[in-house]
Amino acid sequence: MASKQPSSLQLPSFLRGLYSSVHQNSKKEGLRCGEQYRKDGAFSAPRQMLEVSPGEVVLTHGVADFQHERPAWRLYMLSNVMSGMYEALNWQNTFQVDDPYEAFCRENAWGALYFATSQDAPRSAERTALRLQAVLRFWEPLQSARYLFKTLGAALTLEELMVASCGWALDAWCPAGDTSVHARLKTAAERMARATREECLEAIFRELPRALAYARNLKHRDALADPTFQRERLASLDPLAFERVSGACTSDLLEKLYDWDHELGLH
Repeated sequence: MASKQPSSLQLPSFLRGLYSSVHQNSKKEGLRCGEQYRKDGAFSAPRQMLEVSPGEVVLTHGVADFQHERPAWRLYMLSNVMSGMYEALNWQNTFQVDDPYEAFCRENAWGALYFATSQDAPRSAERTALRLQAVLRFWEPLQSARYLFKTLGAALTLEELMVASCGWALDAWCPAGDTSVHARLKTAAERMARATREECLEAIFRELPRALAYARNLKHRDALADPTFQRERLASLDPLAFERVSGACTSDLLEKLYDWDHELGLH
């Protein structure tokens, strides 16, 4: 059931504190969640929520967390909750619990932002649409904080964070950049949610040049850059494999380019 949306941004208390305490407390939360899921197949809200002061900085990626001795909001440590949950389940059927836990988290501002910015697999068009739509539902409270992502320096606004973490989705699914980030995210999410296979292919073709630009040490770059070759290889993917890349995430396409480069070297 969706929780009532607060007017201010609130995060679970276990995500606030020194690095060592957040690491320990988030693991305990994961163990609690895992035990509950094993008993009744459900999750419950964190036991204590704390309000994030307007303008306070939230760390959304471990790369930016270089001052472990200072108290901070460490949103990225929700990954530690998931590790604790897996441990409570004895690392059995972990894939089966991923989807319901993410769905539960997306009903809260903190969970919505984590799954949108962390880009945990899968990154299909359908899953990414759900993640972006969740962030849009909590846009107002999320705007009150500032964020650090993968680079140090000035903290980011919510709009800047979403461009830094989900720019690939904007470029692939709403390339026109003359509207607000919020509007582009909404359009991208709507298109991804109802996308056909052909529409996913169009988005992938828009993003493949960027993936190629990031690729290093390719032995067959010219062949990989050929649109005919790309279309043939994408057409050969089974439904599950195609769904994995259907969101057109740059890192997923980069992985596919390396796979194709390796396959070409075998012939």
